[in-house]
Amino acid sequence: MNTKSIITGTGHFVPPKVVTNFDLEKMINTTDEWIRQRSGIVERHYVESGVGSSDLGYEAALRAIENAKINKSEIDFIIAATLSPDHYFPGIGVLIQAKLDLSGIGALDVRNQCTGFIYALSVADQYIRTHTYKKILVVAAEVQTSNLDYSDDGRDIAVLFGDGGAAVILEPNDKDDGRGVLSTHLFSDGNFASDLWMEKPSPKDNPTFRKEYIDEKKYYPYMNGRNVFKNASEKMPEAVKIALEENGLTIEDVDHLIPHQANDRISLMVAKILRIPVEKVIRNIDRMGNTTAASIPIALDESLKSGRIKEGDTVVLTAFGSGYTWGSAVIKF
Repeated sequence: MNTKSIITGTGHFVPPKVVTNFDLEKMINTTDEWIRQRSGIVERHYVESGVGSSDLGYEAALRAIENAKINKSEIDFIIAATLSPDHYFPGIGVLIQAKLDLSGIGALDVRNQCTGFIYALSVADQYIRTHTYKKILVVAAEVQTSNLDYSDDGRDIAVLFGDGGAAVILEPNDKDDGRGVLSTHLFSDGNFASDLWMEKPSPKDNPTFRKEYIDEKKYYPYMNGRNVFKNASEKMPEAVKIALEENGLTIEDVDHLIPHQANDRISLMVAKILRIPVEKVIRNIDRMGNTTAASIPIALDESLKSGRIKEGDTVVLTAFGSGYTWGSAVIKF
């Protein structure tokens, strides 16, 4: 019998501090109306100083473990996705492992930015299918707000991001009930890496850290918004169509679509291209902002806990981000 991986638990955690568009008006030369019109964002969560992505990931992991009704000692592998680790190295996988007191098990870090959760889910799915591991913790967590340019130069990007973490537990499903991760599909094109990146620090430079790079704002994220919008709007629907074709499904078979919450205009464009009713598109960017790798699993956890996603539903995930990387996944709950 073909073993599938099934999500048995989900959890998320966002810092308690809420920053509204009106709060940002006091920090940046912007307006609530401008932010809403261009992104659909109303508020987002910010960490306090001293809180890292591993802290958010740890809290999310605890909630996923509780939701899965397992003991943390049963976890035999960790996969962590983030573009904002606590340190230049090591990654947050081992830090979350240490916080959970799970010394000895493997911890893998995935660096695929906004597509990080789908890439991490794909890796975990293969480990489960091949019986390498039995209970995998997949965590996605981000702290973006501590490295944003709040001047006029960076305001278009600074208003978009929020902090947060989410986690899922994957286990084998040997029942012949069709439930589980049906397929994952991963893509990339590094020719456009400089459209969305943080150029510095770079070990290519000697020394790596230079004051002039700080003065030149090379350490802040840069985005070619027009190119990113165009490619995201094209690549996510393409990835969804490939996933549906792989599984013999049509868009009518999809109960819920969860796109990466990058910009609500992109989510609505993806829905339009796919011709999926907007009511089937799960969107929480108005409350969360763009939480990068954590955005899809946060939306997934909220939707499961609220009862919006029910057993038997077919859910499609899709993301696009820096790299460029993009991807999709089909899950039967």
